[in-house]
Amino acid sequence: MSRQSYNRVLLKLSGESLAGDQGYGIDPQTLNKIAREIKEVVDLGVQLALVIGGGNIFRGIAASSKGMDRSSADYMGMLATVINSLAMQDALEKQGVTTRVQSAIGMQEVAEPYIRRRAMRHLEKGRVVIFGAGTGNPYFTTDTAASLRAMEINAQAILKGTKVDGVYTADPKKDPEAVKLDQLTYIDVLQKGLQVMDATAISLCMDNNLPIIVFDLTTEGNIKKVIRGEEIGTIVQGA
Repeated sequence: MSRQSYNRVLLKLSGESLAGDQGYGIDPQTLNKIAREIKEVVDLGVQLALVIGGGNIFRGIAASSKGMDRSSADYMGMLATVINSLAMQDALEKQGVTTRVQSAIGMQEVAEPYIRRRAMRHLEKGRVVIFGAGTGNPYFTTDTAASLRAMEINAQAILKGTKVDGVYTADPKKDPEAVKLDQLTYIDVLQKGLQVMDATAISLCMDNNLPIIVFDLTTEGNIKKVIRGEEIGTIVQGA
């Protein structure tokens, strides 16, 4: 199945992608580079929403494995995603891109509450909407939040920006025999345990036939290429 160009997408970024080479926190240079690329896409007239993880600040699942209560740890992780969302909003607005942050956890002083119809209206007006605080529930990842929000706003695809140029049979940094896979089905990802998104997110996308495109965020211009339908990265879709 050939790629198509997209008019409304959800871009999923890991928290680590904002950290640049420092590995933790927020690197302003990296943030500004991503913001410039998003501006180019918005200038094409594409409606774009964002979900950003919080792993550069706090990983709930890692803390719970060391004895912290899982629900408390997950709420802390959700708050970390709001910090990243506000940082990205600032970077985008410096580029002249009108942006709204909507949080699944109420904090009206810094973000709008998540209201689906309002989010849709912002997108129609050409604003970038950043969905913070995951789904607002513990035990759900930001991958699942991305799948859920993408379906709620009727996005045509989820774009998952990573540090590699697609999905491989093994970790290409560790295994020189690893082969890049250009196309996968949802079932392939679930059966082979490939690190695309977690199983809940993949199942949601499969049930609603929402394509996921995994691509290299670190190469400049790639967001625009994916949106134009160029065959880069790996596409996960139905059989």
